[in-house]
Formats: sequence, C-alpha cells, structure tokens
Amino acid sequence: MACSERRCRCCAEGRRHGSSILYSILRSEERAVPPAGPAPRGCPCGSRRRVALRSPQVACKAASAVLVKTLRFVQNVPCFQELPLEEQLLLVRSCWAPLLLLGLAQERVQLETVESAEPSMLQRILTARRQGERPPPPPPAPGRQHHGPHLPAAGHIQAIKGFLAKCWSLDISTKEYAYLKGTVLFNPDLPGLQCTQYIEGLQREAQQALNEHVRLIHRGDEARFAKLNVVLSLLRSINANVVAELFFRPIIGAVNMDDMLLEMLCAKL
Repeated sequence: MACSERRCRCCAEGRRHGSSILYSILRSEERAVPPAGPAPRGCPCGSRRRVALRSPQVACKAASAVLVKTLRFVQNVPCFQELPLEEQLLLVRSCWAPLLLLGLAQERVQLETVESAEPSMLQRILTARRQGERPPPPPPAPGRQHHGPHLPAAGHIQAIKGFLAKCWSLDISTKEYAYLKGTVLFNPDLPGLQCTQYIEGLQREAQQALNEHVRLIHRGDEARFAKLNVVLSLLRSINANVVAELFFRPIIGAVNMDDMLLEMLCAKL
C-alpha cells in the first residue's frame, strides 16, 4: 500500500480523535512524586571510572517493565500501526533507548549506582612498574561492586542521571511525555526508511501538538517549549549500548536488543 494512502487514513483517524495524533494513547493519570534534585557534579577525572547499579535486580526489573509499557504505547499509536513491519522495526530499533529513558523519567525510576572496584589505568601502570607484572585485581571494597569490563563509565551514567533530573525539574505532564515520545519515535532521518515524507509529517504533527499544548497550559512560560526540546537534545547524547549494558546485562547477560525488540513488537503486550 502506498505511503500516501496510509497517510490519508492516519490523518482521518487523527481528526476523529482531535488535534493530536497521539490522542488515543494518552493517559490521564500521572504519578505525584516530588521531583528529584539536580544530579551531583563529580570531578571530571572520574568520568571514566566504571559504575554499577546499587540494586541491579530492582532497577533492571523496573526498566524491563517500562520497556514493555513503552512498546505497548508505540503499538497503540494508530499511525505507527499503519506502517509496514519493516518500517516499524527500523523506527523502534533506532529509538528504543531514548523512549525507555523517557519512560523511566515519567515513572520516576530512581537510578542509584555504586563505583566499581576496578583499578584505574594509572593504578595498573604504576603497580605494574613497581612489581614488574600485572597483579590480580583486588577484591571488591565495601559498598562497591566488581562486574568486569562491561560496566558503563561514570560519565555515561552521569549523562543519564542528568537527563532524568532535567525531566523531573520540568515536571513534565503525561501529555507532554506522549508528544516527546512521538517526536522521538517518528524519526524520518533513518537510512532505509521508505515512507520518509509520511514519517516526517508525523514528527512535525507531534511537535506542533506539543507546542499548542504548552501554549494552552503554560501561558506564562514562553520558554517551556524550548526547555522540552532541550530534553530531546540530552537524549541524543546518550548511547543505546550504555542503556542496554546498564539495565539488561546484569540480569540476562549479553543481550541482542534487535532480537528482543522484534519478539516484543510482534507479541501482544
């Protein structure tokens, strides 16, 4: 079926449900949790240190639940359903991590981490020079975890914490999260997409709906729309591999996110 035909049906669907293409999947409930304070600033020299989740089982279970809820959200977007499966997979594989982070922010999932006991590169070099050989790694110190070379760097984790803190400081509403997710989901710049103009139109509609909502609800805050777009810019700086290593490797080990997303997308969540 041609992309133009899909667009006609989707636009008609959107008109039946109001001005927003995401109207049918908006939820009226929001969690009333106090916003967290800004992420602490650490010394730049420690940005390459390895960190792990303080409670991997709890955090990974929460992230998995949010991922399921996020994909259910995506599946319920009428215009997304109109796309061929190949197009759907391209979009989801490219944006699952930022969508998950938006979901974690919306659900107010706290990210508590501890520093790994791995010695720094400088420590290894100095120790090797003194002893003439590389010593075995020391046992984990109290309050720290030792998980090997796959742990994300502290700088990457600070980027995630900074993103969450920014979202909480803005007290983003359910509708605003929905429009932000629509903007992230419908990315027309992905290589391999066939319906680029159609997808570009959906992204534009999501941005327009966000702008109209902000102007209606936050009339005294002319900068809010720009602040919400800063949230999107922060997402672009976060690597999807870091998200996978942090939230899924501690529980299920090495994971192929493409395979898992395909299975979840084709299932009735």
